[in-house]
Amino acid sequence: MAEQTGSGASLADFIWKNAEDLWGDFKHTDFGKIILPFTLLRRLECVLEPTREGVRESHAAFKDAGIDIDLVLRQATRYPFYNTSEYALATLGSTKTRQNLQDYIAHFSDNARIIFEQFDFTNTVIRLDKAGVLFKICKNFAGIDLHPEAVPDRVMSNLYEHLIRRFGAEVNEGAEDFMTPRDVVHLATALLLDPDDALFESNPGLIRTLYDPTCGTGGFLTDAMNHVAEYGNRFKVPPVLVPHGQELEPETHAVCLTSMLLRTLESDPGRDLSKNIRLGSTLSNDQFANERFHYCLSNPPFGKKWEKDSDAVNTEHKEKKYDGRFGPGLPRINDGSMLFLMHLASKLELPENGGGRAAIVLSGSPLFNGGAGSGESEIRRWLLENDLVEAIVALPTEIFFRTGIGTYLWILSNKKDGRREKRVQLINATGFWSSIKNEGNKRRIVDDEQRRQIVDIYAAAETNDVSRMIDYRTFGYRRIKVLRPLRMSLAVDDAGLSKLQGEKAWQKLSPEHQQVWLGALQQHMGATHPFGWAETFADETVRSALASGKVIKAGKAFVKALSNAFGVRDPQGEPVLDADGAVVADPDLTDYENVPLTEDIHDYLAREVLPHLPDAYIDETFRDDKDKEIGRVGYEINFNRFFYQYVPPRKLHDIDAELKQVESEIAALLAEVATE
Repeated sequence: MAEQTGSGASLADFIWKNAEDLWGDFKHTDFGKIILPFTLLRRLECVLEPTREGVRESHAAFKDAGIDIDLVLRQATRYPFYNTSEYALATLGSTKTRQNLQDYIAHFSDNARIIFEQFDFTNTVIRLDKAGVLFKICKNFAGIDLHPEAVPDRVMSNLYEHLIRRFGAEVNEGAEDFMTPRDVVHLATALLLDPDDALFESNPGLIRTLYDPTCGTGGFLTDAMNHVAEYGNRFKVPPVLVPHGQELEPETHAVCLTSMLLRTLESDPGRDLSKNIRLGSTLSNDQFANERFHYCLSNPPFGKKWEKDSDAVNTEHKEKKYDGRFGPGLPRINDGSMLFLMHLASKLELPENGGGRAAIVLSGSPLFNGGAGSGESEIRRWLLENDLVEAIVALPTEIFFRTGIGTYLWILSNKKDGRREKRVQLINATGFWSSIKNEGNKRRIVDDEQRRQIVDIYAAAETNDVSRMIDYRTFGYRRIKVLRPLRMSLAVDDAGLSKLQGEKAWQKLSPEHQQVWLGALQQHMGATHPFGWAETFADETVRSALASGKVIKAGKAFVKALSNAFGVRDPQGEPVLDADGAVVADPDLTDYENVPLTEDIHDYLAREVLPHLPDAYIDETFRDDKDKEIGRVGYEINFNRFFYQYVPPRKLHDIDAELKQVESEIAALLAEVATE
């Protein structure tokens, strides 16, 4: 078979044709788990091919010499991995293909062999062998040239993600669990790294750390490393980014491991970068606990529940508080993206060590979900009040593979320059896109020129049609509780009398005393009195009874019973007072107002409420848990508010003229039909 090379998409189409040899023996949902590890195997094989003989010779010469054979063989390959087997995909043979392939895999160095363990490749090989197609598949892949000189890293990364997208479509899984579109990756990387151009230029060969807690196939890590490598065109020695990542899914973790195995650092070519790529849930099992990084990138799943991590997350929140990652608060269980937002903030390198910056892709929910005092609002509050949010970029819709929703790119930083301190830049980049052929829900792309425009807008940090520099307090408000007096009158009627007779204070009276009170009440039947009349009436009735030689009592409980029985809400009535003389609030008239943090709550009440409700007042016991001030603090980022453009309605004359034109056209069409 002639060796095949080409673009990521054409290679993926060719590789996917192997599925034709799997039909009938395997479910279509298994195709990706077979094809992807063979692709990775062939990539590793192509990289090792030039040094294969030298490695085997070195292994034979030094395996019993009592020296570090691992170091010797890595030097021979000039990569942090090797394979000492005599086999290759093209030489496995057709009679003992399974045994030979297993031997081939077993002779990889440990850091490469784990890749195939992630795919449970041994069982896959056994199944292929039983189906009689193992040799055919091996032969197919042996004919594909995947050497980096034929297929560069970026094309190979596109190939992996193209295959995964096809695989994800087969099993109906959200592609956002696996990958981020390249144009979004490039934009996030540029926004993250370009502000440090001056730093890189003045410090040739500067070493910085890079981290992605949801690294998937390693797209963000690879792109960021490629990005700084291009500085070598301008500076003698480009900066170095040492990658770190964590991934939940074993298959995509294996792809990332492969990518990092094939990368070397110019300053440290023997360094195994795959050791920094860890497997596990970032939220419940942080593999880089207590570590910080200069640069962070992430695209966590949109709207994914975090209930599987809830025990660990809740424990950390309660026990570690602000010493942990989740001190500010916890979002609702149905969306864990804000947990990743806090996680990244906790991973920023300390300012005294150079500071840290992060870029994270999120849906619109983290901007506004949750009211004052909620977990979401408290997270925004902590980020904004600690001046960690540098910019938020609204991206075009329809740029992701499986969703057309609006998405936002948050830039976090703990090393803001002076013009950005205490401010957040909002960038409306929703109009910066070009149409492409549909790839699922992806119908748009941010091309190179549009990316440069967005980066320039970000760098300018100015206020204009598509950019706003906002004081962070503008996003905050105090939710105050507005009360109004309970106003009541006492209406003495039969219904109230029946209610009074059900009160405990009435039932404790003797029948004789009950008759006295009934006689006194009969004189007021049908009358309406002020709310305070109950106490006056009780006192007068007691004195009148005494004058006639009868001793009755009217304690507070009985007066309250009278008020309960005959009381009716009366907007014009007297405010009800409690035992201490304080006004009692009407629970049915309680309302809330969100007062901007930049405004005094009393001034707001006087301007916005009292002209309409003169008797309204603020509940001073309704206070914020943190600053103890009146009103609970909340934060929300209403992006559209800052970019809304008023479009006046069309004039009625123009609408009427257009309707008449349409009517005449319809009439003409009907006339044509009638004459046929």
